[in-house]
Amino acid sequence: MHFIDKVQVQAKAGDGGDGKISFRREKFIAKGGPNGGDGGDGGDVLLVASRNQNSLVQFRYQKELRAKDGHPGGKDRKHGKSEADLEMAVPVGTMAISEAGLTIADLTKDGQKAVIAVGGRGGFGNAHFVSSVRQAPRFAEKGEAGEERSLTLELKMIADVGLVGAPNAGKSTLLSKLSNAQPEIADYPFTTITPNLGVVDIDHHSTILMADIPGLIEGAAAGKGLGHDFLRHIERTAVILHLIDAYQDNVAHAYQVVVNELKAYQPALAKRPAIIALTKVEGLDTEIVGDLKDQLRKVVPEKTFICAISAHSGLGIKELLFEIKKQVQKVDQKSKKQNPKTIKPILTLADTTIQWQVVKEDHVFIVNGSKIEQFARRTDFDNDEATQRLRDIMKKMGILHELVRQGIEPGQTVRVAAIGQFEY
Repeated sequence: MHFIDKVQVQAKAGDGGDGKISFRREKFIAKGGPNGGDGGDGGDVLLVASRNQNSLVQFRYQKELRAKDGHPGGKDRKHGKSEADLEMAVPVGTMAISEAGLTIADLTKDGQKAVIAVGGRGGFGNAHFVSSVRQAPRFAEKGEAGEERSLTLELKMIADVGLVGAPNAGKSTLLSKLSNAQPEIADYPFTTITPNLGVVDIDHHSTILMADIPGLIEGAAAGKGLGHDFLRHIERTAVILHLIDAYQDNVAHAYQVVVNELKAYQPALAKRPAIIALTKVEGLDTEIVGDLKDQLRKVVPEKTFICAISAHSGLGIKELLFEIKKQVQKVDQKSKKQNPKTIKPILTLADTTIQWQVVKEDHVFIVNGSKIEQFARRTDFDNDEATQRLRDIMKKMGILHELVRQGIEPGQTVRVAAIGQFEY
């Protein structure tokens, strides 16, 4: 299976069904009253975080996420069927980003849902508009169009620990020994070509989620090697575990290369809690290992935990795991103190309280405003009674008064946004 962590999709919610224009037709009843039913609502488009998903590969060929339209209203006040929402499973850690760069959804927990496109409401049938002054309305509302969005879905893995280091530093080997993950492992550069996640048992009471990030080389943040595409997966990790091959010519330089790439990508990453592990030390004596640690002490931040491990023999692994547990717990406690009740917004809907405005261009008077535009979208401009109802609404809102104040004359055009127009 291909690992896909960034895709472009088009989300289209269902349109609302049109209201029905209908009148009772019964034997021996000369004039039956209006009985047109309301249209059904269109389905929303939702993303659902699932721990059973680990890639956005399903969207590689399914670029359009389209919910079904609501059904039109029927005779005898029959309500049109509202359609079910379209729910798409995505990996935990998926973000939906708009064309303007705004985060529409950020799914960080299994089962979390986010609406990325809202379905249109069904239009009212003519039975809805019966009143003492309008006993036989010959118009109905159109259903609202469902929202349509062009979005980027981006996966940023959420893990307690992120393994970073140069190619062949031993990240995949360590992950395969500690967890149930089965990354490809071989003796050639860039063995890992996709991020891998594994659950690691620390003791009988606690586990951690560990992510293996493809090897970073100098210039990765500028696009060299494979690291550039996957650096985003390190952003959400609580602790960074630097793995350094003990057989490197210069272990201090190897560490600095990775740190510089993290800084270049996102400066805050260099300040993330970190642990350093020298790998593949099974063939080295304690004096050489001690010398390598001393070289690292000169370049790493003070009090950074440095250890020497061997994934094959198990040397130093227990010590490393307990240090990881301690660091992750510290981060968790700090996070709870700073944000005890923080809830991330899933979706910010458009502000519907914006007031209307009238702008005159040549001999056309253009009316804008979220509320009046909503009514206009539900109006059939080819129906005189429907247009008259829109005029009545504009009168109640004070828009007609503003048109008169701006000097409108009979026969001139009133246009509501780019939705429709009528003669004054």
